[in-house]
Amino acid sequence: MKLSSLYESPLKVPYQEPNVSGILTNRLTVLLNGLSGNQRLIVVCVGTDRSTGDSLGPLIGTALAKYRSTHFELYGTLEEPVHAMNLEETLDVIHRHNHHPFVIGIDACLGQVASVGNIQVGIGPVRPGAGVNKQLPPVGDIHITGIVNVGGFMEYFVLQNTRLHLVMRMSDVIAHSLFSAIMNCRTTTRPAAMPD
Repeated sequence: MKLSSLYESPLKVPYQEPNVSGILTNRLTVLLNGLSGNQRLIVVCVGTDRSTGDSLGPLIGTALAKYRSTHFELYGTLEEPVHAMNLEETLDVIHRHNHHPFVIGIDACLGQVASVGNIQVGIGPVRPGAGVNKQLPPVGDIHITGIVNVGGFMEYFVLQNTRLHLVMRMSDVIAHSLFSAIMNCRTTTRPAAMPD
């Protein structure tokens, strides 16, 4: 993927930033523009509905599923989450059924106090489980992460005690921005459908 150095560095933007959706959509559109017309686009939303902080991925997946779009394949919803127990198997299925797919990895993460509420978009995979010292396979050609709480101490407890309001707001922003970017890249003649 050849991009100017401006786009090679990760984007980090607070979810409450004015026009946050526009900023994210623009960056994601740039990152997706290199896709060939027949390259399968796959979105993998990592996380579990059993932990508030770690539910960011499945919430985004559930929001994206409402679009019922044929422009991407989706793994990881509240109903069928992709988590530590089935991540490797899910990635095997993806690569067994798709020749050279382009994968977008999405996950929650922990960070510094000042970074909580930030959404990050960058080139390269997300590394699920890194915040809680789990060794899991990396996911994605590009990644989207949401910093949902503070890391560095009692990570499992912190994820369990993350505010649902924050996670819901971030998931709405990310799902809308990603779907808009996908439609920008995959369609040029018809407007994007809105979810029910």
